[in-house]
Amino acid sequence: MRAGQNPAKFIESQASQAERITVAILTHIPYLHGYYEEALDVLNASLESLYAHTELPYDLLVFDNASGVETREYLQQRYDARQIDYLILSKENLGKGKAWDFIFSAAPGEIIAYADHDVAYRPGWLRSAINLLEIFPNVGMVTCRPMRTYSEGYTASLTWAEREPEVKLEEGTFIDWDTFREHDLGLGQEEEDVRARYEGTTDLLVHYHGSQAMLGAAHWQFVAYAKILQSFLPLGIDRPLGDDRKLDDALNQAGYLRLMTIEPLVRHLGNTLPEDLIDDAEAFVPEPVVRTRFLRRMLEWSPIRRILLGIYNRIFRWYFYR
Repeated sequence: MRAGQNPAKFIESQASQAERITVAILTHIPYLHGYYEEALDVLNASLESLYAHTELPYDLLVFDNASGVETREYLQQRYDARQIDYLILSKENLGKGKAWDFIFSAAPGEIIAYADHDVAYRPGWLRSAINLLEIFPNVGMVTCRPMRTYSEGYTASLTWAEREPEVKLEEGTFIDWDTFREHDLGLGQEEEDVRARYEGTTDLLVHYHGSQAMLGAAHWQFVAYAKILQSFLPLGIDRPLGDDRKLDDALNQAGYLRLMTIEPLVRHLGNTLPEDLIDDAEAFVPEPVVRTRFLRRMLEWSPIRRILLGIYNRIFRWYFYR
């Protein structure tokens, strides 16, 4: 039996409306050692750069894919501080594909700006992506950084550029070396291999209605219309990680354009904070993270490490070997 009436019935103001854009971030940091030792610092830098460099209105949705307690507590603090609009905590690791199924279905915005948790943002990233999304026809996704992706993933874009009379298509080297190197080294590649790939491959640049874009895109960061992503659900990706290209290929095979901005407006950080990022005055890293990183480097310095471990061993023996 119900006692009284729900007070929400007597609220006359309009319910809050979702923003047109949902920024969606997928996190998975199961622990803070080994491969994931700096992952929470990376996530913090990513969110700080997002808050600082996103000029358009948006809602932030974070889907946590069974992270450890430290990450969940960190995200809960951000949520309690009203810095995250929608926080979903998954008890089990669903894998990236199943998480995408959930995110693309649940995001309330007309446009979804997706990224992994290790992406940093530069000023203008979202506005530039929206411009390409609205100016170019039949766009499936826009990545906010130029790079050289696998050519099989943008055959539909190339066919459109070659056949569309209003398009000017150019092939050549349009990504500068520093931008190319920054991304590929961040993927853990050797510099010699990066240089060889830079000199042995080319870029495809398109001009359309006064705008420019590179052909190609990346599934670790992209902006897309929600209705287009939802049309492919469920994605049928069962492996926890490794089948991410199924989304790229599905969009390409359906004839959608996959584009990139001509400027590097996002950066893939990986599992560590790059040294040049820490020292860059225009960088994304907040001061507390810089201090943490500096302290960690000092503690790993051989003379200090030797002294502190010696003290630790002596204290351990005092207490447990008396």
